[in-house]
Amino acid sequence: MSEIAMQKPSKINLEKNTPTLSSLSFKKSTIASKSKYEKDLKKWQLRLLHAQQAYFHANKRAIIVFEGWDASGKGGAIRRLTERLDPRGFQVHPIGAPRKEEQGKHYLYRFQTRLPAPGEIAIFDRSWYGRVLVERVEGFAVEQQWQRAYQEINEFERLLTDDDARIIKVFMHISPKEQLKRFAERLSNPIKRWKLTEEDIRNRQRWPEYDEAINQMFEQTSTITSPWHPIAANHKWYARIKVLKTVVKALEKDMDLSPPEADPEVLKAARKHLKLDV
Repeated sequence: MSEIAMQKPSKINLEKNTPTLSSLSFKKSTIASKSKYEKDLKKWQLRLLHAQQAYFHANKRAIIVFEGWDASGKGGAIRRLTERLDPRGFQVHPIGAPRKEEQGKHYLYRFQTRLPAPGEIAIFDRSWYGRVLVERVEGFAVEQQWQRAYQEINEFERLLTDDDARIIKVFMHISPKEQLKRFAERLSNPIKRWKLTEEDIRNRQRWPEYDEAINQMFEQTSTITSPWHPIAANHKWYARIKVLKTVVKALEKDMDLSPPEADPEVLKAARKHLKLDV
């Protein structure tokens, strides 16, 4: 048998110390000044760019998953994550309700069609975890379906990591009080008013049910190879930097970040035609 044929799928190992929402502290999750925030932002965005280039040169794929409460700052974090990246090497997928052509198919289908090509990064603004969050709480999936989904999701992610893709899962956590404040800000700002929907307001009424679903999601799907990274997001500056640091460190792990050697033919052409001493 060939080496490829003899390979066995890796074992799914759940984290022993599963994160919980209650373990996060908002008190220390702040940044003292705007200058400190801007300095850290520049530093981590540059490191992220270097990581993106390393993945491109190594033909490696990365998948970044964002989940979180409504108005928790997912969009703002994704903007800071991507604003200095090479736009040719990443794609953001905002996930809403399934389109008509996706309905009736397996819920993972629409995510399989959005997976990144070698050398690229895919960012999901909400994801396949909707099956065990909103679909569970709102009754769009019956209990048998969302209970089964934990294993299906773990197998899906194991398939991807066994195929050498890196998965980074971030959950943005805010308090009910902070969410109410941000809802009020959106309603009072004509530019941001469209962001608040009737569904957002309705979901808030079921906070305890979502809290239970989120913690169970961590417990059932935070694996050694694809752990969850819950982030205290009451303070926007802190949350954005924390997201960048989390993503960068996860991308850099066991990765050769050194730039590739110069192409000898390019150097030869530069010496001959450009008269450069390289």
